[in-house]
Amino acid sequence: MRFRTFQISLCLLLSITISAQKLSRAEKKIVASIEKNNSEAISFLEKVVNINSGTLNSEGVREVGMVFKDAFENINFETKWIEMPQEMDRAGHFFAETNGNKGKKLLLIGHLDTVFEEDSPFQKFEMVNDSIAHAPGGNDMKGGDVIVLYALKALHENGLLKNAQIIVAFTGDEESTGKPLDISRKDLIEAAKRSDIALGFENSTGFNYATVARRGASGWELEVEGKRAHSSGIFNETVGAGAIFEISRILHEFYTEVKGEELLTFNPGTLLGGTFVNFDKSTSKGDVFGKSNVVAQKAMARGGLRFISEEQKERARAKMREIVNNNLPKTTANITFTDSYPAMKPTSGNNELLNVLNRVSLDLDQGEVLAYDPGKRGAADVSFVAEYVDCLDGLGTMGTGAHTPQETVNLNTIEALTKRTAVLIYRLINSKK
Repeated sequence: MRFRTFQISLCLLLSITISAQKLSRAEKKIVASIEKNNSEAISFLEKVVNINSGTLNSEGVREVGMVFKDAFENINFETKWIEMPQEMDRAGHFFAETNGNKGKKLLLIGHLDTVFEEDSPFQKFEMVNDSIAHAPGGNDMKGGDVIVLYALKALHENGLLKNAQIIVAFTGDEESTGKPLDISRKDLIEAAKRSDIALGFENSTGFNYATVARRGASGWELEVEGKRAHSSGIFNETVGAGAIFEISRILHEFYTEVKGEELLTFNPGTLLGGTFVNFDKSTSKGDVFGKSNVVAQKAMARGGLRFISEEQKERARAKMREIVNNNLPKTTANITFTDSYPAMKPTSGNNELLNVLNRVSLDLDQGEVLAYDPGKRGAADVSFVAEYVDCLDGLGTMGTGAHTPQETVNLNTIEALTKRTAVLIYRLINSKK
């Protein structure tokens, strides 16, 4: 009899668990609205893709922002366009907001710009088949912006945004961030300080993955000087080693002494050396003059550094500086670093957000959502706010070939991903503090 009672209790527990997994009545209405609006969402995506918004095309970036401005005003968001100083050569950012104090305060992050400038031959949205479209920036990341808009539209249509604080921040220069960063990312960081959670809609790494951590990005510049002389005198006390041997030593020791920490990578992207060296930072192009019978007097390298935490970044920089200062005879060297994107560390709060998303996905019968390997993700705007709020990224569209003329967006997944986003937002803005 006791065993039978245990069986009944277990069945009751399973029944309660299954019941808890079902969508609420409000969530079912959200899903129905998204299904109704899906064709419109895809048409909207085509419209904004067909407006060139390469980062340096300020007029085009602003035009895309105005299209989103009209759409967000139609769902009762307060909107504004934030101009950047003219000398930054960046268009600015689009923000939209609702005000309230119910549940979690959300910051939803996207970007309007693409890597495809006005002179790119890749300009138009074109269907490949019934589910895939070639689309410049459609995957990275106008598709993610559309998911944000149509998820919020579904919530608005069902009267579910009342008394909620949601800030939508679509930057205009994510692909080539305006400098200085304390100006170009000031408004995004201030929005984060008024929020509890940030959700990033960069393109998805897979239907059943989300991003709880991203590596930061830093640039480095290495300048080496040697003594110009006839090559017959190299290695003697007067001439020394020359600039090319010195820069070769430094790069080799970077490889052998700095490499090895998990998720830390660094890469020399350009290398020049000779008697005379010229390098144009704006175009990343250069030229050298030298002869085989002349000891090189100058060498330079430019590279990038990727890291999972500020502590890891500083450890790597300290090691690199130490190596640079241990010069070969008659040479000098100097290394400088430029901050670009901070790291988004994997935190318990980020993992808790992933658990909420996973529950949403399971309730929608979309399968389990796992954390994506941060070593396989680039930097993104969400990293600028990770210090202030719990974050989740990679919630945007699926596709292939981002940043290439072969970029595609999978239109068949937009509806499902919008449902996932809308239900996630609904649960967060209705959660207890």
